[in-house]
Amino acid sequence: MHTLTVQTPSHPYPIFIGQNLLDEADTLLKPYLGKKAAIVTNETVAPLYLEKIQTALDKAGVEHFSIILPDGEEYKNWQTLNLIFDGLMQHRAERKTTLIALGGGVIGDMVGFAAATYQRGAPFIQVPTTLLSQVDSSVGGKTAINHPLGKNMIGAFYQPQAVLADLTTLQTLPPRELSAGMAEVIKYGTLGDIEFFEWLEQNMADLMAQDQYKLAQAVYHCCKMKADIVSQDETEQGIRAWLNLGHTFGHAIEAEMGYGVWLHGEAVAAGCVLAGRLSEELGKTTAADTARIAALLEAANLPSAPPKFAFDKWIAHMSHDKKVSSGVMRFIGLDCLGRANITEITDMDILRRTLQPYV
Repeated sequence: MHTLTVQTPSHPYPIFIGQNLLDEADTLLKPYLGKKAAIVTNETVAPLYLEKIQTALDKAGVEHFSIILPDGEEYKNWQTLNLIFDGLMQHRAERKTTLIALGGGVIGDMVGFAAATYQRGAPFIQVPTTLLSQVDSSVGGKTAINHPLGKNMIGAFYQPQAVLADLTTLQTLPPRELSAGMAEVIKYGTLGDIEFFEWLEQNMADLMAQDQYKLAQAVYHCCKMKADIVSQDETEQGIRAWLNLGHTFGHAIEAEMGYGVWLHGEAVAAGCVLAGRLSEELGKTTAADTARIAALLEAANLPSAPPKFAFDKWIAHMSHDKKVSSGVMRFIGLDCLGRANITEITDMDILRRTLQPYV
């Protein structure tokens, strides 16, 4: 097992990474639990792992109840969030009741937002069960729900008490979900670590075959990168924005196609290629750099091109992005492969050229 500590102004917290950690959850999580806990999961994850968490809480002497939600990005909304609040109220959850997010990024985001707002703040623990959530969304305290006009537009920065990433859960992931998570892994190398990017180029076949040793290396490396960035910039005032590489374009794809049609990781993958093309247009990177990003994504069975839709629709969606400042669109681009930057775009012709093949 590997343990990392995320240092934030809010509070420090551990990330536990390893095999079969759900079997040790009573010991690992007991210091971070109150006397009562609410396990929030979904219809897909519950049959696989809910009993393990229930058993762990029984061993730890913690009273508990469960809330089971529908599964899918399309349910990341106010209506589903209210199902969490309904369950908490029905079971007389108090401010010290610990919420446990058992599932992927959608569950983690919604449970975190519920915890941030229930009785003005309740503790919560992340137990991510997908690659995407283990390497990215469970760490750093960004919580949110979607709005029809924009993804993750309603939320809060709210840090968990602990993160428990059991790599064994990845063995039950459908191949498409594994690939979606690999998009975020590739993103880390692209934005901040050329040596890691090159390691991924050399090892992607083994990662996709779920080589447990190499998967553990990848998850640990991504979590360490994110922990280091979050410790410097908890509320995304500067360097943390780099972690949104590919996301402005990706969120536009998700909104246009309908949430859940393209998985988040698939949209981010295409968005990373578009970020490469934008950086080319700005004279920062080369077509060869963008081709390397695309080839690595394709090796992970991910799309390297977005769907086609009208330029005006691209702009409409991206104008709702959270990085828009004083009406100016900001994108995460690249100074070079392995180093990101924040770029303000006021010349729509640059974006038009970037998107030209896809409109």
